[in-house]
Amino acid sequence: MTHPSTLARPALTEPGDRARPSRLAPSLPAAAMTALGLFAAARLTGILALAATAWATGRHPIVLLARSWDSIWYLGIAAHGYGRTLYFRPTVVHSDLAFFPLYPALVRGVTAVTPLNASTAGLLVSWLAAGAAACGMYAIGARLYGRAVGTAVVLLWGLLPHSVVLSMAYTEPVLTAFAAWSLYAVLGGHWVWAGVLAALAGLSRPNGFAVAAAVLAAAAYEVWRLRARKVPHRLWTGAALAPLGWMGYVLWVGRRRGDPLRGYFEVQRLWGSRFDFGEGSLRFVKHLLLDGDRFVFPVTLGIVAAATVLYALLIADRAPLPLIVYSGVLLLIALGGSGFFESKPRFLLPAFPLLLPLARALVRTARARPWHATVVVGALAGLSFAYGAYLVVLAHTPL
Repeated sequence: MTHPSTLARPALTEPGDRARPSRLAPSLPAAAMTALGLFAAARLTGILALAATAWATGRHPIVLLARSWDSIWYLGIAAHGYGRTLYFRPTVVHSDLAFFPLYPALVRGVTAVTPLNASTAGLLVSWLAAGAAACGMYAIGARLYGRAVGTAVVLLWGLLPHSVVLSMAYTEPVLTAFAAWSLYAVLGGHWVWAGVLAALAGLSRPNGFAVAAAVLAAAAYEVWRLRARKVPHRLWTGAALAPLGWMGYVLWVGRRRGDPLRGYFEVQRLWGSRFDFGEGSLRFVKHLLLDGDRFVFPVTLGIVAAATVLYALLIADRAPLPLIVYSGVLLLIALGGSGFFESKPRFLLPAFPLLLPLARALVRTARARPWHATVVVGALAGLSFAYGAYLVVLAHTPL
């Protein structure tokens, strides 16, 4: 593995937080398996809590996990390809072209080579992707701040209020997996891998462009840093590859709609989703504060506010540039987009670098006051399991 570039060196570290690469490498697989095991235990417990709630209300947990809201659209694309459109009124038209193709393609591939049906294949793809994402974010946390922080960030990701989505037939685990390993490749200077993985991330979700933005920003910084020397061709190749997945699908939809540059965004507008620099979100927050609304909306507001604070802490910690750009683009899309306010926490699930300041604080607390850290983790787990079951089984609100 190449020596970490300056992009991989956080300017602010604490004694004991940063692991030396030479000492980390021999024990990395075992430590990563510990982190993955904690993540799996957290999500399995969350599934059991959801299952108990579902059975108590006469519903089937697997159906809820595999066929809720957007997952129905994805499984439809996997089974039949694109072409489904629902017309509600002239300004509200829901087309499956709004959904990016990588996840349904993976589901279709699994059903083609196994006896699994689409619902089970969708869950399998999501669960495997969530595990790959957990390993990737562990690798980043361990590289920058040590194994304990890498483990803590994985555990926190599995205990977020909306982490139930990571157990469902949704695309966030797929995006996060490609994003984490692309960012890890950038930190190690593996530009071609970073570009390929960023292109795949761009094929998974509309906000997957955040990965390409991070790779391009890191590449631009490296070009500036090496301005007096020759820039390696691998960097140019990785930077060129990074946005191809996202751009390719957007242009394909635009061409299919008769407007290559604006066609995809028109599809999103008819769904009620557009980037309006936060105007729609501010209107909804005003309504929420003045009139109140269902329980999920104030929780959503609190989660988005917490994400904003965590981003400020990430910057204050002087995290590596790719992590700041990636998280910043995801946060900007969530804050600046209108429509489906209740879905914003889900859109922020891939922004795992926001958890690094919390993970470092949790590790420091665990070393100084182990019982305090245990209480914090227990409280997060209780909130995550209870709220996840409420969201999927009882809320009847789009995720």
